[in-house]
Amino acid sequence: MVIPHYNGEEILCECLESLYNSTQIPLEVILVDNASSDESVAMVRERFPSVKIIQLPSNHGFAGGCNIGIRQAAGEYVLILNNDTVHEKGWLELLLTKLESDADLAAVQPKIRSFHNPQQFDYSGAAGGEMDIFAFPFTRGRIVEFIEKDIGQYDSLPSRIFWASGTAFLARRQSLIDVGLFDGTFFAHMEEIDLQWRLQLAGYHIAIEPRAVIYHRSGYTLGAESPLKKYLNHRNSLLMFLANYRLPLTLYLLPIRLMLDYLALGFSLLRLDFGRVLAILKAHGWLLVHPNFVFRKRRHAQSLRKVSDEQILARLYRGTIALSFYIFKKRCFSDLSCYQNTTVSRKQ
Repeated sequence: MVIPHYNGEEILCECLESLYNSTQIPLEVILVDNASSDESVAMVRERFPSVKIIQLPSNHGFAGGCNIGIRQAAGEYVLILNNDTVHEKGWLELLLTKLESDADLAAVQPKIRSFHNPQQFDYSGAAGGEMDIFAFPFTRGRIVEFIEKDIGQYDSLPSRIFWASGTAFLARRQSLIDVGLFDGTFFAHMEEIDLQWRLQLAGYHIAIEPRAVIYHRSGYTLGAESPLKKYLNHRNSLLMFLANYRLPLTLYLLPIRLMLDYLALGFSLLRLDFGRVLAILKAHGWLLVHPNFVFRKRRHAQSLRKVSDEQILARLYRGTIALSFYIFKKRCFSDLSCYQNTTVSRKQ
């Protein structure tokens, strides 16, 4: 189990207490501390002496911290877990049973509810991650900023999803290593989607176990209005779009993707959201000055490919989630009827 951490002594303590009280599975817990400036590490040494601590001299972000922990882990399976979560009893056993039940699965996530509003889905993962063809992610239970109450409406859907939230997912450790682990350049945000897209290119599937439930303080590390978060979301989404499709489909969809970005820029100008305007421009600028990195990332992703883009597209929403939300007023996953028709036919 790998917990990347940067400050937040109290939430980390609550997370570890909940973790040990929620499962009977013997745990190897690896805390990767990204150069915290508080007393987190001292607290863990005193209260949780069995936790293995890796102290880094600088902040490697979520992606870099997780990679270091995964390489140090000894087990066949590895749980990636945010430090701002608490957990219902038996959740980890359910994830393990689900993963072991299907050799095609590389990763499985629990249902994620809000810590502050426990009857409501959490922003970061909800009832399973989905994505549109332009690499804009959403979830079953959360589209853009609209978040649903959990009344079990997605519990009976096919369990296969496009991405499992980095908030918490159990994975086959060697499979993560085989596809190159998290991309450290992402630093934070969408790195789990990029990783799991590569896992799917390699022939695996991703799933949710809705009977396993945890609670998450979404946005604790980087709030929704953080300029860094806005920038990373835009850059990382475009980066994985450019890397993971074959070239013909990339070139076909790219003009539409860029148009959507600049529509978002114009809309942000009208709302005087200059932070998002700067984030979009900065994200595009980064990609323009790093073409060699994009090329190397593409080459690595394509070297893993065992499935076609047609098979990947069958797992995606064939429209644009942004226009569906803002123009057509779609607010729930169940509103996306053209997506449901493909989703219900997925293998369990």
